[in-house]
Amino acid sequence: MTTPTIVTFPDGTLRGDAVVTRVADDPEGAVVVVDATPFHPVDHTWPDQPGDVGVLTAGGGSVRVTEALMAAVSDEGEFAVGSVIPVKRGAEGWTWLVGHRLDGAAPAWLTQGAGVSLAVDEGHRAGLSRGHTACHLASLALDLAVADLWRKDPGEDALGNPDFEGRANQSSRIHEDGAVDEYRLGKSLRRAGFDTETFAATLSDREQRINAQLAAWVASGAASLIEVEGPTIVDRRRWRCDLPEGEAVILCGGTHVASLDEFASISVSLDLSDPQLLVMTTTATRA
Repeated sequence: MTTPTIVTFPDGTLRGDAVVTRVADDPEGAVVVVDATPFHPVDHTWPDQPGDVGVLTAGGGSVRVTEALMAAVSDEGEFAVGSVIPVKRGAEGWTWLVGHRLDGAAPAWLTQGAGVSLAVDEGHRAGLSRGHTACHLASLALDLAVADLWRKDPGEDALGNPDFEGRANQSSRIHEDGAVDEYRLGKSLRRAGFDTETFAATLSDREQRINAQLAAWVASGAASLIEVEGPTIVDRRRWRCDLPEGEAVILCGGTHVASLDEFASISVSLDLSDPQLLVMTTTATRA
């Protein structure tokens, strides 16, 4: 019987020992599943943060992990990896796993039942964690900077401000020390009560407000952490940050910094070249 993968990355773990439970051949590189892993996988439903990279070792052998990704096995025995998983994360009737994509075929020593050691690339993880935390902070600062442009109540964000992020965000892509978010400014947002014309006319001012807020939050050195409801990959996780304005809590499956002291700065640039699409580019500089 397949059991869900236990994950240890929420507390910042980068290394661990495990037992191989499945090795699946794949044209893009073999996929190795283990019973427990420190690797954070890219989410097939909302692929904002890339999966961790690193190495698997056993005895004198070592193989490179090019990407950690979601995997799942149905109750009928169907095994699926990444974007081809046909159901949403956590769907019933499936056991949820973390797959480790290799750079090619699996070596002979890497078989079901083998004991292995796992090591995540620390620098890559740290950069993605800074990028993800900066992304959340930028979205909260954006919500605050456009709060006066709502004529109707769009709901509240994690700090109690009008939730522009929740209403308009259509994609988010995190990379080391930054992120790119896209927001749709179409008819549906205007019908929801957002003043897109005034926003466009005051874009530079809004950008300055966001960056001033981000500078203040970085200066606060606020604590940042991940709360978990359980040890498996599909148990709910939340990012929590104790900002001066209040405690921000956001459902999030990614990785984050432990403190805003890890940043020298966070800044954004706003691009409205297409009047229907706001592109916010977030850049973090590590301390």
